[in-house]
Amino acid sequence: MNEKELPIKEISQLLGPGYQPIETGYYRLPNGHMHVRVLTRMPHCKGKMVDWWFGYLRDTATYKMWDPKDHISLKWDEHWRPGHYIGSSHTVEELVGGQLLRIRIQFHDPAEFFDTSRFKEAKVGGVICAYAYNLEGVPDGRVIHFIRDTDYGCEMRSRFWLFQAPDIAGLGLMMHCMEEMGNLADFLPDLYARESAKK
Repeated sequence: MNEKELPIKEISQLLGPGYQPIETGYYRLPNGHMHVRVLTRMPHCKGKMVDWWFGYLRDTATYKMWDPKDHISLKWDEHWRPGHYIGSSHTVEELVGGQLLRIRIQFHDPAEFFDTSRFKEAKVGGVICAYAYNLEGVPDGRVIHFIRDTDYGCEMRSRFWLFQAPDIAGLGLMMHCMEEMGNLADFLPDLYARESAKK
């Protein structure tokens, strides 16, 4: 496996019941990469709503709705169509740990990384998989948001692999993810209900 590809064996553990020893934290891997994990509980949400959000996320205004303090701008590439994000990329500007980052995020099909035949048994409501690049095209990291439906709503288990990142980047990303996904959990149920009622 290329050192910058996702560790398939490790991420397959997300399909198992229960939790892993670390669900929120950051640490250095043996290969030198920084690994960040965040667990976000999302009452009254379902995985399909989170998947819908990534398709609904269409411009800077909706991006700022997600995190008004740290999200600066968003622009999709020419492949994007409303409601469909897999196979497309967007370029974002955001503050992470007080540092302004300009990142291109390329979304991939979860079937590239998971045995999707196990999704139903694992109560998977959605999985967002992406590669992150700086604007020079150098690989910066990999991202998975794994959403498991629960009796109270759903929970998102986020995983990040950062290449050549200092320890402070791990802390900054962990805090940023906690804030933006916490915000999403707060407004998504009402937003989804309003938008669904328009159809």
